[in-house]
Amino acid sequence: MADIIQLLPDSIANQIAAGEVVQRPASVIKELMENAVDAGSTSIKVVLKDAGSTLIQVIDNGCGMSETDARMCFERHATSKIKKAEDLFAIRTMGFRGEAMASIAAVAQVELRTRRMTDEVGTKVVIEGSEVISHEAESCPQGTNFLIKNLFYNIPVRRNFLKSNTVEMRHVMEDFQRIALSNPDIFFSLHHNNTELFHLTSGNLKQRILGIFGNNYSKNLVPIEEETDVVKLWGFVGKPEYAKKTRGEQLFFVNNRFIKSAYLHHAIMSGYEELIAKDAHPMYVIFMDIDPARIDVNVHPTKTEIKFDDEKLIYNYLKVAIRHALGQYSLTPMLDFEQEIGYLRPPTQPKVRTSQYSESEQETKKSSEGESYTRPSVINFASPETRQKGNVRNWESLYRDLDNEFGTETPNLNIEPSEPEQPIEEATSITIESKMSADDFMLNDKHSSFSKHQKEPYQLHGLYIVNQLRSGYMLIDQQAASERILYEKYLTLLESTKSATQNELFPRTITVSPADAIILKDILPEINRLGFDLQDFGQNDFVLHGLPSELKETNEKDIIEMLLEQYKQNIDIYLNIKESVSRALAKSAALKKGKILTVKEMRDLVDKLFACAVPFSSPNGNKCFIVHELDDIQKQFQL
Repeated sequence: MADIIQLLPDSIANQIAAGEVVQRPASVIKELMENAVDAGSTSIKVVLKDAGSTLIQVIDNGCGMSETDARMCFERHATSKIKKAEDLFAIRTMGFRGEAMASIAAVAQVELRTRRMTDEVGTKVVIEGSEVISHEAESCPQGTNFLIKNLFYNIPVRRNFLKSNTVEMRHVMEDFQRIALSNPDIFFSLHHNNTELFHLTSGNLKQRILGIFGNNYSKNLVPIEEETDVVKLWGFVGKPEYAKKTRGEQLFFVNNRFIKSAYLHHAIMSGYEELIAKDAHPMYVIFMDIDPARIDVNVHPTKTEIKFDDEKLIYNYLKVAIRHALGQYSLTPMLDFEQEIGYLRPPTQPKVRTSQYSESEQETKKSSEGESYTRPSVINFASPETRQKGNVRNWESLYRDLDNEFGTETPNLNIEPSEPEQPIEEATSITIESKMSADDFMLNDKHSSFSKHQKEPYQLHGLYIVNQLRSGYMLIDQQAASERILYEKYLTLLESTKSATQNELFPRTITVSPADAIILKDILPEINRLGFDLQDFGQNDFVLHGLPSELKETNEKDIIEMLLEQYKQNIDIYLNIKESVSRALAKSAALKKGKILTVKEMRDLVDKLFACAVPFSSPNGNKCFIVHELDDIQKQFQL
């Protein structure tokens, strides 16, 4: 039998490796920019067309390469960063594997021009699909100029997996910003389709943060700096009051290398505990300098994941550093030890008598300012017999009102509730039996979920609506129900005509980050169809002339942030933009927890909920209501 195992050709092996290293245009830009940083460049320019799918050009003024190195850099596992295995545990450079250039050359058309300062002429190398087309001398400036054309031109399947230019550009911006932040002493520029998006002059870290995220961050930044025997921490964190609904401004660097770590992110969030809302995200740019022997960066081809020899220790250092930084600037809550923690009385409250209060004195009274308060409870020194008589009177008063609810007879939960005296018209009400199905709740606009014989709904703690049924009662989450109603409303509006707009008396300017600006410009038509009047003002600024009438009482900046966050969360899955925008707006305009409703508002909410196509759950999957049967309730009281 013939042998069947054979070595793969280099071209195929490089394409396999490219599947891990080169996932999208942003991957190419990251690798080329990191190589430029390692080359000692002081100026790096990135030029793109069509979000990098057509053209990627990275120009630097680094050390350049010799004629031999210019050809060798495209070979697999060819690198100048390490020479022996021990070097893996002392890595200070960005690249070290020697896979990037070979992988890029395997899936694109590459032109390289490079020259060292000591050389009179440079070198030009042209490679297509791992095949060298030409290798010759050429006059060029000092440094390196990489030109990557038609990414994945020879792998149509991979090219088809690329997302829209908006999505790919968002990934490009993320990688560009990370490298620019970790090297504030280097000049960076980014051009896309003949438009300059970034022009970052060299400076310090704070200047670089303001250059990337905007000058409005100058009042937001709190410096952080801690040094121990194990690790040195420095950078900036955002003030709690500036925390946003959107992600993307949370960056962590270890030895100048951007990393992703949910564990360390949790440490930072623990430092902000009780200072920000649960769904808010503080801004932070934190650097950590640690002995390379204490970490392992050779975990993943993208080098964004590392391992620490003692993660718990780093976690604690980071959490304490955050709390210390916020505490130094008086941003953490302070305890007032002069304030009495016991009963707090209004200033005009009469002195508490030592004798026992009468029942009238236990009731809520009015202070001189018109505010209500309740007297504190006191110890009852009455005799046991007196207390027992008082308890009997209290129990009698508790059950006194039951006659009005059930009549003079004690209700029997074993008996089915009696039928109403008059038949209920099917067109004006629905009957919810003990065994419910989806058909029980599918109503048209003429249907109502209330019968004139049903009890009025009421609220529970401003969170839930209790609606009595023949077989028990229904508990409705008012916020989830409101989100479902608004979601289907906005989705319908996007499919049809434009919603009504409430014009602003004075137009407002909204500034977002460059990455968010690209997304916002792409989804502006869909946003404006919902009733917004938002116009592009150039660069990262937008002018808001009007809001949907339903959102007139909300913060417009929070709405825009929520729209961006919702779109970014669903941008890589098969959820279209209309659904993303509708979800974000529904969440923003929905009834909030604690909102007190009138009986009419509760009725309207329930009617609209069961007129929805899917009344059972909110857009994010939470239940809108649950039903408790009388039989199940009775079982809870049985031994």
